[in-house]
Amino acid sequence: MTSRFLPLSEVCEMLAISSAAGYALVRSGELPAIQIGGRGQWRVEASVLEEFIAAKYAEQRATIDHQQDR
Repeated sequence: MTSRFLPLSEVCEMLAISSAAGYALVRSGELPAIQIGGRGQWRVEASVLEEFIAAKYAEQRATIDHQQDR
C-alpha cells in the first residue's frame, strides 16, 4: 500500500530538487503541504504532488505554444 502523505525530503528526491528548493515551494504555497507532529514536519499528499507535476507540464506546454506563436 502506498502512503497517502509523503515527507518533503522524499518529494524533493522525486523532483530532483534540493531541500531548500522544496521548502521554498511549500512556503510560497506553490506546492500545498501540511505540517504534522510536534516537530512540524512537512508532508505532501501524493495526489497533490501528481497534480503539481501535471500543472507544471501544462505550464511548460503553454510556454512552448506561446513561443511558437510568435
